[in-house]
Amino acid sequence: MLTVTAQSPMPTRFHPRVGAGFMVKLLVGNRTIVAKAEDVSMAGLKLVGELDLGRERVTVCLPLPEDQQVVTEATVRRREAGSLALEFDELDWDDLFTLARFLHPRLP
Repeated sequence: MLTVTAQSPMPTRFHPRVGAGFMVKLLVGNRTIVAKAEDVSMAGLKLVGELDLGRERVTVCLPLPEDQQVVTEATVRRREAGSLALEFDELDWDDLFTLARFLHPRLP
């Protein structure tokens, strides 16, 4: 989510990103696509590579340490040369806490 304030005309992110560098699974229809996550936040993630998903909504499986996993629906928010940005749908409480435990020690 981006916000703009009167003091800052440049958009700022509500949720800070942290470097990811791990592989995620995207479930698109009856296909499974593996892609590399560049960064992740509580709101979404950025994938690197030329990804042709063929649709605007996907299911994302994020493998996290200690055999944890976050699975959620996501919407394509931005396509750029060599990258794709996804915004997570509403996370359930378990996924919310799992993702927060992963991100917290990595935040600046």
